[in-house]
Amino acid sequence: MRAELGALEASAERAGTALACVYSSSDEFEAAQIDARRAALRWWPHPVDALQFVLVATAIAAIAALVALTGLALIEL
Repeated sequence: MRAELGALEASAERAGTALACVYSSSDEFEAAQIDARRAALRWWPHPVDALQFVLVATAIAAIAALVALTGLALIEL
């Protein structure tokens, strides 16, 4: 019975330390969050690059539509 109680106390102590925060202060935690966000943003394309891609794709689609419409207009004449 005593051994079981000792094992239970040791288990409870280990569980308490397992739930402890690995950061010593909230400033350290916030700095780690900022670093993680910056690291994640390095893998995403730059917002300007994405905007340029959309702009070029839209321009190509508009030119293709104009060529198609002009071709249809020339065929009808």
